[in-house]
Formats: sequence, C-alpha cells, structure tokens
Amino acid sequence: MTKLHWAINNRQRRRYRLLMAMLASFLPLSASAWNFTGHRLSACIAWEHLPPASREKVGALLRAHPDYAQWTRKARGDALDRMTFIEASTWADRIRYDRRFHTADEAATPLLPGFPDMESHSDWHYVNRPLPDQVRATDDDEARGQLARRLVTLTRTLTAHGASATAFNAKVYALPWLVHLVADAHQPLHVVDAEAAWLAPRDDPKHLNPSAPRRRIVSLHALWDDLPGPSNLSGNKLDSACRALVAMYPEPTPASPAQWLEESWQVAGKEGFPADYARQQQVGKPFYERAREIANQRIVSAGHRLAGVLRKLP
Repeated sequence: MTKLHWAINNRQRRRYRLLMAMLASFLPLSASAWNFTGHRLSACIAWEHLPPASREKVGALLRAHPDYAQWTRKARGDALDRMTFIEASTWADRIRYDRRFHTADEAATPLLPGFPDMESHSDWHYVNRPLPDQVRATDDDEARGQLARRLVTLTRTLTAHGASATAFNAKVYALPWLVHLVADAHQPLHVVDAEAAWLAPRDDPKHLNPSAPRRRIVSLHALWDDLPGPSNLSGNKLDSACRALVAMYPEPTPASPAQWLEESWQVAGKEGFPADYARQQQVGKPFYERAREIANQRIVSAGHRLAGVLRKLP
C-alpha cells in the first residue's frame, strides 16, 4: 500500500467514525440481529458489487414480492431497484411485529400470494454453539437454531434452474430471507449460545454502555447488534457510510456458509466478550471500539459474500 492510499484510508476511517459518533445517540439498542443499519449497509455493499445482469434478476424478484410497495415508499428514479433491495434487507426482522405473520406457537394466518407459510421463523436467525473454550457443538446443539440450514436451503432455492411459476415464487420468498440471513451469519453473537451473551439481568438497570450512557444495556448481544450505528441511518448518510466501509476493508476470501459461521464463532470466542465481563458486567471503551471495528469488517464481508451468491442467479 502506498503512502497516498494509506492517507486516504485513514481519512475514510476518520470520516466514518465521525459520522457514527454524531449519530450514535439517537436510537435504543435492539436485541434481535444486526440492527436495520447493519443490514442495510451489508445490502448496499452487495448491490455495489453486482453486475447489471444480476441486478436485473434481483429486481425482477423484488418486484414480484407482496411487500414490494412497502419497500418502494422512499425509493426514487433510477435507484429504485437498489433502494428496494436495501430496504428488503430488514424485512425478516420486521415481520416479527407484523400481524399477518405468526410465531410457531400461534395459529396460522392467511398465506400471501406464493408464500409457503406465514411463520416469522425467529429460529432462522441464529445457531446456538457453545463458546470455543467449551464443549464443541453437536448437531443437536445447532438444531436449536436454523441459520446454518437455512443459508444452504435458501441459496439452493435461489440458484436453482427452473422456469415454472412455483420455482419463481420460491425465489421471490427466498430472496429477502437470504439477504438478511447472510448478514446475520456474520454477527459473532448469532453463533454462540444465547445464554452466554447476557451482560446483565433484564431487571438490573445499573449496567450502562459508557459510549452512550443514556442507553441501558440489556445484553452483550444487543450491544453487538447496534455497533453498525443508529438503526435509522438511510439516504445519503447510509451511502456515505457504505462507501467508507468498502474503502476501509478488503474483500474477504471466498468461503462457504459453514465457513462464515465458523469465522463468527471464532470471533465470538476470541473477541466477543469483555475481559472479566462475567464478574464485572461492564463494557469499557477499548472493548467497544474494538468490537465496532470487528463489526464493520464483518458487515463488509457479508456484503461481498452476499453479492457472490446473487451473481449465481440463473
């Protein structure tokens, strides 16, 4: 790397961190996955690495989705497909609060056109593995979360050849799910036992994020989810953050979905938890800054790898 490139990268890093710092105080922590900004950034990066032919195929699937009109409310002009794709990345989280959908314990709701079911599938977003210094995960352990299986089945559905209406509808359903779950697979705490990620009891208000002291931390998982920045980041600010991340971090090495999860599991074990967190239950600024650096890297990797899958659409 030349001195000029190094200087440019440093300026990009400073601009990105300034942008995140300015916006960081506006949104509460979530506890489900990367927040909306994390998913939008991953999708933005993926879109920028798709050739025109792949973008057209993705756009055709999005336009056939029952929720397409919702995704296009803020989209304009030539960027319609791009903005729709980015917004669709949050769909798998939004349906948890959508009355048209139901949980595994609730009565089935009427099907949307072309959908195989209307379950919100909360167990698709994660796998539960013991931490690396504990007993290695077994198939039974991972059965408690479906992320590994769904990455395989959704990819197979989207890349399958076939021109029937049934095959097309299956791809329409699979696309927003895969866009979302590829990003989830790169969140380190989506690949470890949820019980290990609690930072403080739900009823204990004492444990605060020192980088945003007005916000109470419920869990370490929630902290990681919001590392990409405030969840309402969109428009030009989202685009600027997307460009900065691409400039800051290299394209990842090619890897399979199983390897994505393995990487996240290793990161969770080595750097996912503050030192002595079980005893002190505190998050210090050095840990927070390092975790945000890792989160940015993982989001960039997710975007590149999602693009790699979507380039295989027949």
